[in-house]
Amino acid sequence: MARTTEMVVCMGASTGGTESLREVLEELPADAPGVVIVQHMPEKFTTAFARRLDGLCTVSVKEAEDGDAILRGRVLIAPGNYHTLIQRSGARYYVAVREGPLVSRHRPSVDVLFRSAAQYVGANALGILLTGMGDDGARGLLEMRQIGAVTIAQDEASCVVFGMPKEAIALGAAQKVVPLSAVAGEIMRAARARGLERRA
Repeated sequence: MARTTEMVVCMGASTGGTESLREVLEELPADAPGVVIVQHMPEKFTTAFARRLDGLCTVSVKEAEDGDAILRGRVLIAPGNYHTLIQRSGARYYVAVREGPLVSRHRPSVDVLFRSAAQYVGANALGILLTGMGDDGARGLLEMRQIGAVTIAQDEASCVVFGMPKEAIALGAAQKVVPLSAVAGEIMRAARARGLERRA
């Protein structure tokens, strides 16, 4: 099954993340792998954020709704106040949007997204932790790395707040530490590598 399913990119961000995500997503081509994002934001704000990005980017961007398919060229943003998890049916990945307690002091929580990626996507996943305060996402990124996923943390110099990436790096969760300007390139490099693996 690992050979027949698409790569799924999971990204987490908090303080400083809205502009950082815009910078990354604007660089992605129309055939980029499907992306699921948790950006710490209040309810209602994520709808406007997704709409704004959709107008700026080549990829299509929308606020995630329960059951949305994760598709090439599509970016799903977790709605404020709801956890967003990845699920799988056969070779198809989709998101589940759920209520629930705060995790790592947040809802949506990056840890919840990353752990679901480790469970359902495994080595087909790419986890990226961007700028943000606190430690949400660090443990989830480690779980992704342990299951064979590619994992990336943003470097200190390009972060607005070097909290979440710093915690992930300290845990040994990040295979690569890169500046924000290199993140989109890393996504496409990983996608190309996976495509070559599938053909081999």
